[in-house]
Amino acid sequence: MSNIYGDWLKEQRETAGLTQQQLADRAIMTRSHIAHIEAGRRVPSKHDAQRLDRALGTGNVLSSFLPQEEVAVADYFESALQLEKQAVMIREFALSFVPGILQTKRYARAVLTTSFPRVSEEERDRRLVTRLERAKLLDDPETPVFWALLDEAVLRRQIGGPDVMAEQLNHLAGLGEIGRIQVHVLPFALGVHPLLSNMLTLMWFEDQPAMAYGEGLFMGKIHDAPAVVQEVQHRYDFALGNALPLKESLALLRATARDYERHDRPNNPERRGAEGLA
Repeated sequence: MSNIYGDWLKEQRETAGLTQQQLADRAIMTRSHIAHIEAGRRVPSKHDAQRLDRALGTGNVLSSFLPQEEVAVADYFESALQLEKQAVMIREFALSFVPGILQTKRYARAVLTTSFPRVSEEERDRRLVTRLERAKLLDDPETPVFWALLDEAVLRRQIGGPDVMAEQLNHLAGLGEIGRIQVHVLPFALGVHPLLSNMLTLMWFEDQPAMAYGEGLFMGKIHDAPAVVQEVQHRYDFALGNALPLKESLALLRATARDYERHDRPNNPERRGAEGLA
């Protein structure tokens, strides 16, 4: 995304003789949100842009010329995508796939290639770019705080082949080992758990209430009612309490990646046997 908008906001703020904190106080926003907008990492909501216009006396310039990002996502995910960019904490539960924000390029391509109904290569590549752009949220070393709760099926379901899976699981383990994300695995041995039927995202913000997003086949829904969000959080917490601890989860990710790496080696006897039967 071009940062003309963020640069112009910074110029108007400095012309007015305001620090980021002073502008944030006037606009009833947070300093970090102002910083993210000026750096081009986030786009303000229409309501935020109107408050900035009032705080800076810029008429309706900031609200009228909001940058329109070209994104390729399902219609029902568009609102959740915008909220994701503003969140200071995200907690994901994944049942079948690695969460999009954590996917490697090859894993994401494999997921999108097998989508149904099929899409053109051009549309697939557009969706791939959007998915990889989402991953850049984690370039910030602190925000958002990110927790990933993964059903063990995510590790075992082979997407794109052994080599792709090994790379993906090592990527997850690496993010966990440097402390950028918290990752926990719900083992098969646990059996039924409260999140078994849903893909789920919980998001917290500095200047608005927490929200939950649930997704199923061809549908997704944002929940902002406090009672519903609290109930979803309770379910997440209950499942998290039964998950493997961080250290054990990281060890399982690395061990499973090694299994995939061994399977992918040309001299693997199991692979040779399978090829001989083909």
